[in-house]
Amino acid sequence: MNDIRLKRVYEAAEPDDGYRVLVDRLWPRGISKERMQMDLWMKDAAPSTALRTWFSHDRSKWENFKHRYFLELDAQSEAVKILHEKAAKGRLPLLFAAQDVECNHAIVLREYLISRSMNQNK
Repeated sequence: MNDIRLKRVYEAAEPDDGYRVLVDRLWPRGISKERMQMDLWMKDAAPSTALRTWFSHDRSKWENFKHRYFLELDAQSEAVKILHEKAAKGRLPLLFAAQDVECNHAIVLREYLISRSMNQNK
């Protein structure tokens, strides 16, 4: 479970990437499905359109965004279950298109998955 990685969709796929999951609600601009080389597109693991629009990568909203996104993920139990299962089997890169690599939903999703995994193991 600790090998959940973050990777921009514009970075080349590598043989040791593992099971590649796109976690954006919208298809990334300027990239073909062939170039993406993803195994699964998990739209339900992405923030809702309303939350994504509200956040708009405004760092002043970061903590509030994380809280709201965690609540949305709590309601997406099937998507979270699938991601946990894939992560338990090996490396799991979460593919995202956001330009900001330090403040985006994939970071929050990774944190959520790891925290929920640790809570289940207690």
